[in-house]
Amino acid sequence: MRYVRYAFLGTLGIILISVSLANRGLVTLKLMPDGLADLVGFNPGIALPLFVVVLIGIAAGLIIGFFWEWLREYKLRRDAGQKAHEVRTLTREVTRLKGEKHQGKDDILAILDEAG
Repeated sequence: MRYVRYAFLGTLGIILISVSLANRGLVTLKLMPDGLADLVGFNPGIALPLFVVVLIGIAAGLIIGFFWEWLREYKLRRDAGQKAHEVRTLTREVTRLKGEKHQGKDDILAILDEAG
């Protein structure tokens, strides 16, 4: 399984390098469209290679998707935490009740009572 992972990562690396080399041309990213920039009076921009813009877009999409999913699963995590707390509470209570049940009895009779 480890070799499959290495093969996949190597193939992905070769594909990313080839796409990056094929898209080295500069593109200008502007904050606003030209018509709106004329009204406001400024329009900052930056020139980046196209592959950088594509990779940043993919990374931003992944981060936003992971964050959105984390927010969506909040109820599930909260319910799981409540259930775990309830299990711990009930386990402590059962242990306490077993101790009270056999309190004052002979140890061997208590063991036999638990087994039966």
